Amino acid sequence: MEFEFVTPGPIEYPAPEAIPGPSSSQFWTPGRGNSIPDYDMFIVSTLSDLSWKMRQKKEDTVSNTLSGKTAVVTGGSRGIGAAIAARLASMGAKVVICGRDRERLAKSAANIGCEAVPCDVSDWKSVESLASAVKQDHGGLDILVNNAGVADFGRPLHELPPDRWDAMINTNLRGVYYAIRAFAPLMISRGGGHIVNISSIASKNALPGGAAYAATKWGLNGLSYSVAEELRGSNVRVSVVCPGSTDTELSPHAGKDPKKMLRGEDIAHVVAMLVTQSDNSFASEVVIRPTKKP
Repeated sequence: MEFEFVTPGPIEYPAPEAIPGPSSSQFWTPGRGNSIPDYDMFIVSTLSDLSWKMRQKKEDTVSNTLSGKTAVVTGGSRGIGAAIAARLASMGAKVVICGRDRERLAKSAANIGCEAVPCDVSDWKSVESLASAVKQDHGGLDILVNNAGVADFGRPLHELPPDRWDAMINTNLRGVYYAIRAFAPLMISRGGGHIVNISSIASKNALPGGAAYAATKWGLNGLSYSVAEELRGSNVRVSVVCPGSTDTELSPHAGKDPKKMLRGEDIAHVVAMLVTQSDNSFASEVVIRPTKKP
């Protein structure tokens, strides 16, 4: 708003209707009998109103960034998955979380305000059923976050029971393959989408006592890079996020300070950035570490 200063002569103040906002009643209105405020107070009040409007506009924009979008988050009942689901829901997306623990899944969905569908990502029929339900209820999918994972730490590979090896391979790697196989066609039919695979810093370093887990995450990175090229032409962007030490139930915390570790919300922030990047950009990988070593 521009003001023209004329000397000598009285200053003309705009009517309240000219500057809508929560404190318009503070303005002077000609012919209504209220006293003329100090000009400085008028400027302060005007700037306060404009600032309030800008904040409201920014909040509304953020909360509606993903309006009309549908997202599926595997392993969404706890930890990083629940934080990601909550962040996407707060941005206006219709979120569906899945997991194997029905009770915990229902509780998390109630807290987040999203849908919950029981699903075991290591079982193709279960994933196929989830995809069918999403297609029927939402018509397709825009965002897939492959977060479900299991781990076994604290012993060398030669002491790891075969069933624990199978559990990690089937959930951490096969589960991602199943989810992409089931949901990528829904994204392609919609003209594009985002697939975000949650890996680990263990995919970048040696992990004594967690060789099998590290193997699944190294494999997940390779899968992500390759699928990203396969789906690029269909406007489906595939990204991989590699978090460092994160305070969850999954990671080993021996000798580490939880206060210095990453939180699920930190990972959710990165996912939010990935699914809202500009149409002309493609961030294929993000490595995120705690500011201070825990």
